[in-house]
Order: sequence, then structure tokens, then C-alpha cells
Amino acid sequence: MRYTNGLLLFLLCFVYPNILFAVDISHDRINLTHHAVGLFSLFVFAIAYLFVMAEEITHLRKSKPVILAAGIIWGAIALTYVLNGQDTHIVESSVRHYILEFAELFLFLLVAMTYINAMDERLIFGALRAWMVNRGFGLRKLFWITGILSFFISPIADNLTTALLMCAVVLAVGGTHKKFVSLACINIVVAANAGGAFSPFGDITTLLVWQEGVVEFSTFFLLFIPSVVNFLIPAAIMHFAVPNEFPPRVEDESQMKRGAHRIMILFLLTIATAVGFHNFLGLPPMIGMMTGLAYLQIFGFYLRITHNRDLAPYDDNKSAKMLGDVVAFDIFRNISRAEWDTLLFFYGVVLCVGGLGFMGFLAITSEVLYTMDHTLANGIIGILSSIIDNIPVMFAVLSMQPDMSLGQWLMVTLTAGVGGSLLSVGSAAGVALMGQSKGMYTFLGHLRWTPAIFIGYIASMATHLAINGPSFGIAVNL
Repeated sequence: MRYTNGLLLFLLCFVYPNILFAVDISHDRINLTHHAVGLFSLFVFAIAYLFVMAEEITHLRKSKPVILAAGIIWGAIALTYVLNGQDTHIVESSVRHYILEFAELFLFLLVAMTYINAMDERLIFGALRAWMVNRGFGLRKLFWITGILSFFISPIADNLTTALLMCAVVLAVGGTHKKFVSLACINIVVAANAGGAFSPFGDITTLLVWQEGVVEFSTFFLLFIPSVVNFLIPAAIMHFAVPNEFPPRVEDESQMKRGAHRIMILFLLTIATAVGFHNFLGLPPMIGMMTGLAYLQIFGFYLRITHNRDLAPYDDNKSAKMLGDVVAFDIFRNISRAEWDTLLFFYGVVLCVGGLGFMGFLAITSEVLYTMDHTLANGIIGILSSIIDNIPVMFAVLSMQPDMSLGQWLMVTLTAGVGGSLLSVGSAAGVALMGQSKGMYTFLGHLRWTPAIFIGYIASMATHLAINGPSFGIAVNL
């Protein structure tokens, strides 16, 4: 995960040191941006994210420090209201609002993760991996195939799952070739992040923008060509560094289990339900996703009651594995395999950013950042997302509600989505691949190609400005 803009907010508190302890009470809300409690909350937030950034060193799960920080921040806010004789009802109402924001995101992601786990359990991804491994592709061709597949799978699956799948293919084919693995992993990270930028399902940032109603579902696809540019330019530059060799063939068999194709169809139907509920009925996308979970639950019940029905006599376990009847399908096992640390991390992020926004810090950030040219400001947002998490960055931008055109909202969606490719630690995909590649894909290895990735980043912004010019004249009402 990319790590939030807490450090930026932390620095902003020093803009007004002469009135650090001033308290302004207006509209039943205390302005804490110049108060000791505000400074304390910023400090807590910054410390929490230092622990998040050091997760690979400390092995402390990222959800733990931000959940603690969220509790401390809101506790400090409520205590301040009590000590100032203010009604704490407004604090309670605000907390409930942010919990609702998290609940919608949580349930949406839980369903998506459950479907991905079900497809993994039915060996759908394994079958794709086996098909690629056994085709005898050369390293350069594999470099492009894994990149292109990452770009087109991530809008549906998500950039993290896609990157892990493609990295498994790369390691299976060229695992002894460190240079190839490093370049292929960089390409996968860039492609997965770029592919996720033009789909509401491809990344949490796009999902947040869609759920807020800022950008309609079909409008995201205006970012398709800029995303392609973001992926192709670095890939074309790195292509010449990829060894022009052919790895030895690797025998790897993996057949999909019974019901795999139907689960893929149900996943597409679930997405269609979420889109239809939101676009035509005005309901939150989460309602459509939860309805889609029921599709999978009912089909899972069918798989269980027909567990041994179609088995014929066999001499080995091959037919049993193919039918999926070695272990009966269990929907709750797939739910339990969701990324709970990530889901709880989002809780801490939403509550922490919400608390700082309640204090007034997001308004200050908006004044500092969005008083400049919006294109420049959104470009900076993307660069920040390579250092700090894009999810809280986007949540903060949505909380600021800057007065921007549709084109600029698409711009910040693009930059926050692809900006994390600039560094290996800038996205969930990059962090995961550093662990999966066993030291062959590293921070410094990625950093060597950051200039090429940055060229693609700037080119994608320029492409958006060039081809989506009319959208910059469309106002957005939040």
C-alpha cells in the first residue's frame, strides 16, 4: 500500500506557529488546526504512518497502527469538545458518517475479494499460468505478454491479484534470470497500476471516486488511452534491456475445477448488478455487490450438494481434482481468506483522514494545493502517491471537495492511480512483488527505471489533456 499524505499535513501546522493554541468556535464546530490537540493528532497520524511504511522491517501489520491512531484522534477531538463545554453530538454524527463511508467500501471489497478467492480456489488463475508457462515463449515475448495481461486483467480483478499472478508466471519461466525477473516485475507493476486507473474496479482510488458519484461508470473509460500510454512508454524503453533468450520449457499442469466457468460468469453478473443498481436505481454499488455475493452463495450450495454426484471410478486423483470434489466448495472459507489486514487498514485510514478533516486540516491543504493550477496540483498528488498511500490521498482529495471540472477529476484519478508506479513501495503491487520475487525485484532495481516510468507518467497526463479536452469544461457538483 501507498502511504498517506499525513506528513504533508504534519508540515502544514507550522504555517501558523504564532497562533498555535488558538481556538475558534463557529457553527458548533471547533477549529483545531491551530490548537495543541490538532498538532498532537498530526503527530499521532505521522507516527502511525511511519510504522505503516516500516511494515517490511518491523513485520507489524499496517492495520494496527492506523486503527490505534484513529481511536486516539477521535478521542482527542471528543475530549476537546467536552473540555470546551461543547455538544459532542456533532462529533458523534461525523464519526457515524465516516463509519458509513467505510462500511460501503468494506462490503464492496469483501465481495470482490471473495470472488477472487473463489476463482483462485477453482484454479482459474493456475490454469492461466500453466497455459503461459508451457507455450515456450522467449523472455522478451513473455515480458510483453505478462505486461499486456496485467494491463487488461487488473481492471476486473485488481492490481494486486493481477501482479501476483503474473509474477508467478515470470518466476516459473525465468526464475534463475535475475535481470529478466527484475525488468518483468517492474513492467507488471506499471501495467497493473495503469490498467486499474481506467476502471472503477481496478483500484481503490477509482472505486472511491465512483462511489462518491463524482465520475459516472462509463466516464472512467475516457482514461483508457492515457493509461495505455502510461504503460507502453516505459515498457518500450525497457524492452531493449530484456535479454533476447529462450528459457527451458517448464512442465506444469493445472486444470480448472468444476464450476470455474460459471463462477467467472457470476462475477461478471455481479459487476453488472452493481453498475445497474448505481446507474439506474441510484443505489450504492455495495448493494449490487452484496446481491452478487448471494449468487455465489447459492451456486456454492449447489456445488456442495452435488459434491460427489458426478464422480466416476478413477485410478488416481486427477479426475477428482478436475471436478473439484476432493474438498467441497465452501463459500465461507473463501470469505475468510479475504485480505483482512487491508480491510481494517482502510478503516483506520478513513477514520484518521476523517478526523483530520473534521479538525480543518483538509481545508488548509486544499487552500495550499488547489490555489495553484489544477493540472499541476493533480500531478503533485500523483507524485505524492508514490511516497505515501494513494488511497488516503484520494480520500483526502474527495474530502477537500475542490471545485474542479470533470476533466480534472479524471486527471487526479489517473495520477493517483498510476503515480505509485514511480517507486516499488508506491503501490500494493510493488510491495507484494518485492516479497514474492525473493530479492530479484528490489527498490533500487525499480528506482533505476523511475525516469522511464516518469516519462510515461507525464505523457499520460499530456494525452488526457489532448484527447479529453471537452471534459475540462464540464462542471462537477459534489
